[in-house]
Parts: sequence; structure tokens; C-alpha cells
Amino acid sequence: MDPHSGPGDPGWLAESPPPDPAAEPEGFLVEIVPGERIHFLDWGGPGSDADAVLLVHGLSATGWAWAPVARRLRRVTRTVAVDLRGHGLSDAPTSGYTPEQLGEDLVAVAEGAGLLAGPAPRVVLAGHGYGGIVAAWAAKRLGQRCAGLVLVDGGWENLGAETGLTPGEWLRDLEEPREVLRSMAAYLADRRDFDPPTWDADQERAARSTVVEVPAGRVVPAVRPHALAGSVEAIFAYDPVATLLGVMAPIVAIVAGGEEQAGKRAALDALGEALRQAGRAAIRVVDLGNVGHTLMRYRPAAVAAAILSVARD
Repeated sequence: MDPHSGPGDPGWLAESPPPDPAAEPEGFLVEIVPGERIHFLDWGGPGSDADAVLLVHGLSATGWAWAPVARRLRRVTRTVAVDLRGHGLSDAPTSGYTPEQLGEDLVAVAEGAGLLAGPAPRVVLAGHGYGGIVAAWAAKRLGQRCAGLVLVDGGWENLGAETGLTPGEWLRDLEEPREVLRSMAAYLADRRDFDPPTWDADQERAARSTVVEVPAGRVVPAVRPHALAGSVEAIFAYDPVATLLGVMAPIVAIVAGGEEQAGKRAALDALGEALRQAGRAAIRVVDLGNVGHTLMRYRPAAVAAAILSVARD
């Protein structure tokens, strides 16, 4: 088994299979209404007793961010990675960035991709950051058709209450430095330098999918400003307690912990206590230490193991 434990490995993690380096996903579109299509990458996978998995990327990313995890999961079960509304190859309408519509987009992908087919149709939703929030909304809508919800370094915080910022103020902090956007080479070098040992063809494809190269040679974010602003408004509309109280499935949280992330872990602990007081099952937590936010890149075996531990329950 690939090493995937972090500080305080809980011991209940499933085995993580090795990645399938030869796998190449197929791209498909699901039409929500005319002019609003959601794109997803279908990584395939065998028919098995494990529940199918739908992977949801974070803000300004695309489904390619999940490649290191999807290559492992597809050895065990059917695996799909979505491009959220306004991101990647999905359409970017001027409306629909609401909890109701974003959650419905994922339900439509799960149904359109055939993840909910069969005699006992259930799907595991796994979301990173913003994707964890959208996955939580979808899990609530799916009810008993959701087998589990895996929150990857996000999806348990009320950003407005915890930061004291407005959506616009928080959005301004996301702006990339001009020197990073001066060329595709500079942008890729910046992404590579986050963690050179994990940089590979999948990471380059994921990075390229988030920007557009303009004729002058610079790159600009691929997410249109209105879609990014709408997504951030949705993040600030998220009430983790109210949402997760409505999720019937088991919940797992994977945390990039460490001393620098004490506030994030405190928010998770407070959420867990609120759910316990309401008579809900405890959130199972995997703390991987201070390894950076994009855990699918830095600890893909651990993330895959946590997802499979839910899919096999």
C-alpha cells in the first residue's frame, strides 16, 4: 500500500491502489437547460460493490485537478470529475451561482453520467475547498442516494463569520501577481514550484486548464469575472451547520493541518460538536499535517484512501 498516513492516522482508511498511468478520461456534457451545459471527465472504472465517485474541484480549478486521485480510484470503482459551472469546459452563464442550482448541477452530472444507475444507486461526493461546499449542497439534495461526503480541506467553514470580510474583499485577495501572468511559462513555473516533486504531465494539464494565453503572450484566468464573483458569493452564502445537518450520509473531512491551520481545525471541531449535539454521527477526520491546500496533488494516496473508505462502507 502506498504510504498515506499523516499525523494521527485514524486507522480506518482503506487501501489506496496505485495510480493507473495509462488511463485517459473521456469528456462529456450534460445540458441543464439550453445554453447551460456542465462538462465532466469520465475516468471509467470497473463495476464493483463500491459506490461510484463524483469528484468536485475547488475555486478557479477544473476537473483535471483530481487526476492523481482519479487514476487510483478508477482501479476500484467508476469515477467522474466535474467542471463546475463557470469553470473549465462548462458553460459560464451569468446566473445560477446559487446553492440550489450548483447542487442541482452535480445531481444532473451524477444522473447523466450513469453514476446512479443500478439496483442500489448511490454515489460518493468528494469536493476540494469550494468544491466541498457544492458537494455538500448536492449531498443534501441527493438524500439516500448519497453514500458519503468527503470534504477535502474545505466545506466546513463559514467564511463571512470567520474572516469578517465581504465577498468582494475576499475576492481581491485571490488576484494573481502580474509577474506570474506575464507568460504561460511563468505561470507553469509558479505552479511547478509549489512542490516540484509532484509536478508531472497531469499537473501541467491541470494548470493549463485554468488560464488562457492571449495573443500578446500573457495569460489570463480562464474563469470569467462574473462566474468567479458568483462562485465567491455562493461560498459566502454557505452555512455549514444548516447544510450538513441535512446530509444523511457519513461525512469525512481531510485536513491540511499543522499549527498554521489551527483556525481551520477549530472550525471543523466546532462543526463536529454542533452535529453531535443534534444527534448526528461524528465527522471522521484525517489530518495530513501542514502539506498545503491542494491535497489531491500532495497526498493523492491519502485522499483516495479516505474516499474508498466511504465508498466501501
